[in-house]
Amino acid sequence: MIDASTFRLDGRLALVTGSSTGIGLAIARGLAQAGAAVVLNARDGERLARTAAELAAEGYTVHHRAFDVTDAASVEAGVAAIEAEIGPIDILVNNAGTTRRGAFHEQPVAEWQLILRTNIDGLFMVGQAVARRMVPRGRGHIINICSVMSELGRPGTAAYTASKGAAKMLTKGMAIDLAPHGLHVNAIGPGYFRTELTAGLAADATFNAWLMNRTPQKRWGEVDDLAPVAVFLASDASRYVNGHVLYVDGGVTATL
Repeated sequence: MIDASTFRLDGRLALVTGSSTGIGLAIARGLAQAGAAVVLNARDGERLARTAAELAAEGYTVHHRAFDVTDAASVEAGVAAIEAEIGPIDILVNNAGTTRRGAFHEQPVAEWQLILRTNIDGLFMVGQAVARRMVPRGRGHIINICSVMSELGRPGTAAYTASKGAAKMLTKGMAIDLAPHGLHVNAIGPGYFRTELTAGLAADATFNAWLMNRTPQKRWGEVDDLAPVAVFLASDASRYVNGHVLYVDGGVTATL
């Protein structure tokens, strides 16, 4: 039977990486609205504390832990502290990410390494640290944040596209290994969303004209469009969904 409780997350604890702003914050707020207690994560502890206070003022149960997803020791210590001090993690949203634009033949190796370290190494390390604790409990939901660039590319995005393509395939590999233990691993693939990171693109009239022509729904995504999708993938409503990437892109990946 399906009712409102099918989509509720009451009594569950969710860790959302990269959640002091933008997509991560919107997803954390959405999970909290569905009843979950949330743990915000980012590297900037002061900004993280301000964001946590903002959500707490809205009436949600919120915690925050600063650690660097690209540092294995920091990840392990951070996840261990959450489990010991707050409670078992039921939901992980692997959202932390970065990009640097540049033509493939001109992009510095250091930028390539930063993008891969954040977007795929971080996803692996946080996912592994949390999954190792979920497996003995026989339950858990992991949601990786991919991108339309898990499927498509644009000029100047070779490194980012490579990282998000890897994230898509890691999602599938994680699901294959973890599903027999009762875990669900899926991904969300956002299209173009208005965030601090895309402010420059949003202000570019030429880019906006291209995006409106390319997107069947004829608009940018708003971060609140992602929250219901995350709630679905974190809830019992998705109990037979595993290894899937759900694109939230206004139809971009459906058309040439």
